[in-house]
Amino acid sequence: MTSDPRVRTDRDGVVATITIDRPDKLNALDPAMLAALDLTLAEIDRDPALRVVVLTGGGEKAFCVGADIGAWSALEPLDMWRSWVREGHRVFDRLAGLRQPTIAAINGYCFGGGLELALACDLRVMATETALAFPETKIATLPGWAGTRRLPELIGPARAKQMVFTGARVDAPTALQWGLANEILPAADVLARAHSLAQEISANAPVALQLAKAAIDGAPATLEAIAGALAASTMDGKEGIAAFREKRPPTFTGE
Repeated sequence: MTSDPRVRTDRDGVVATITIDRPDKLNALDPAMLAALDLTLAEIDRDPALRVVVLTGGGEKAFCVGADIGAWSALEPLDMWRSWVREGHRVFDRLAGLRQPTIAAINGYCFGGGLELALACDLRVMATETALAFPETKIATLPGWAGTRRLPELIGPARAKQMVFTGARVDAPTALQWGLANEILPAADVLARAHSLAQEISANAPVALQLAKAAIDGAPATLEAIAGALAASTMDGKEGIAAFREKRPPTFTGE
């Protein structure tokens, strides 16, 4: 789906697996990888045959340690705002807004922007050895890709503030207790469990799944979309279209 080998997509029937594959840099994201991820997500969103998406990291050490410091530290402040931060928000919002349910298979370190990437997924299956953190305040910055919004929505403001203010690492059992993880299990089993969960989900009605996701997320267009679809399916909806095409006044019956 993309020419960047560091963002790979594999397809198994109705399940797509995206791998952030830069293990030598603990899967840190640079601008080219963000662009590749954006393209991949756009193609998945347009594919009606895909029902579930699994997101994971390459190698055995990390899911993703966030933004490549070497890539963003050289940017001027205005360029940080114009490109790096805004592009990251756009890509992560695209991930969060996918029609399909998404599962983060967190197989190792999950820091900064990597944790924000996981937070943009619907479910998180995590290795018992995983460490999670928002360490940005330790280098005089703060989470920049919606972590300050998504984290408190998931675990509450007090715990989110603790993570962001201290920059301290949270282990997998604590993440499970706080609701940051759906399941924890040995690292060797994480991806297989994510795929098993994906297959279980994909066996259900895809449109119902997508509407349920939108309803739970409170997507602004959800109510309008459902209401519009319902209205269009009525006899009056068919009559309205027929009258328009035939250039005559409609006769509505309330059915």
